[in-house]
Amino acid sequence: MSWRGAMFADRVEAGRALAAALPPLDPEDTVVVALPRGGVPVAAEICRARGLPMDLVFVRKIGAPGQPELAVGAIVDGDRPVVERDDRIAGAFGLSAEEVAAMGRDLLPEIARRKARYLAGRARPDLAGKTVVVVDDGIATGATMGASLRGLRAAGAGRIILAVPVAPPEVLARFEALADEVICLCPDPGFRAVGAYYARFPQVSDEEVISLLAEAGRGDGGGDAP
Repeated sequence: MSWRGAMFADRVEAGRALAAALPPLDPEDTVVVALPRGGVPVAAEICRARGLPMDLVFVRKIGAPGQPELAVGAIVDGDRPVVERDDRIAGAFGLSAEEVAAMGRDLLPEIARRKARYLAGRARPDLAGKTVVVVDDGIATGATMGASLRGLRAAGAGRIILAVPVAPPEVLARFEALADEVICLCPDPGFRAVGAYYARFPQVSDEEVISLLAEAGRGDGGGDAP
């Protein structure tokens, strides 16, 4: 089945729908990890509904030469940064794995800037052995999500649940080996762009990310975990 028209009013509605679709989760043993910036409002609703803490994964798309919106890969922050190469797109540009990795390393200063701005010294939850629910507002090519999942596994996450409102089924299939469970509300074989599934899809600002992360840290509005 292929969807036409907006499936969600906005990221808040998508987050509430995902919260209802997730399995029972122990707040003492679960962390919701969002991909900033678009995944943060979605994740915030899951945290509110389930009484869960939130953290961020610091990942950046590696744009193609002359086409920065087209991902040839992605890099995720960590003790050993993880690079995910999109073999098809990178190959079309004649970029080797080493060249994509070098392009990714050039993005580490921007990742460090965002990390310092968003966290501002905030203590982060230990993911070792925890159930980690990885959230974005949607998946297109999957480069940033693939890098994020690999990075979180390297950080010691115990059980990984990938939870997104919309994605192409063929991209989701690639994550079955990286996540223990994959939840997608709208796996559309006729996938267009992520924003096409939302009636309202504004850019998420740094300020909104900081505010929602602080709210999750205070436990504001947390619901009862099932």
